[in-house]
Amino acid sequence: MPDQKNISIRNKRATFDYEILEEWVAGIVLTGTEIKSLRLGKASLVDSYCYFEGGELWLRGLNISLYHWGTYNNHQPKRDRKLLLNAKELRKLERASQDVGLTIVALRLFINERGLAKVVIGLARGRKSYDKREYLKEKDARREMERV
Repeated sequence: MPDQKNISIRNKRATFDYEILEEWVAGIVLTGTEIKSLRLGKASLVDSYCYFEGGELWLRGLNISLYHWGTYNNHQPKRDRKLLLNAKELRKLERASQDVGLTIVALRLFINERGLAKVVIGLARGRKSYDKREYLKEKDARREMERV
């Protein structure tokens, strides 16, 4: 069983597909078997994004695998989960996400020192295919410079 302080699940695809403009750390509302499964590192952030509904921020696409020892009380793996931010941050995010071409994506999921699950979300602008190629070239150049 992995140490709960080392749990950090990343969305590697997000930094490739999107240009991250700003980041926030949000709490996430989970049930009992969800947090147990998370502590085992059984989650995936691929294709996850955030949306607003009724003034609240929700995370869609987060897949938390079923807890092995869960009974009939086990959770649904791909359900939408509510994110917790203060009102000022929610208003700012909602205004920003209404701009054309901007979206909110989940970047990283971790468990903090108090044992609470947190998700790092980012306001992002989608990259074009030629931007992705340019990003890869820059990344390779930086890696080559570090080796020398």
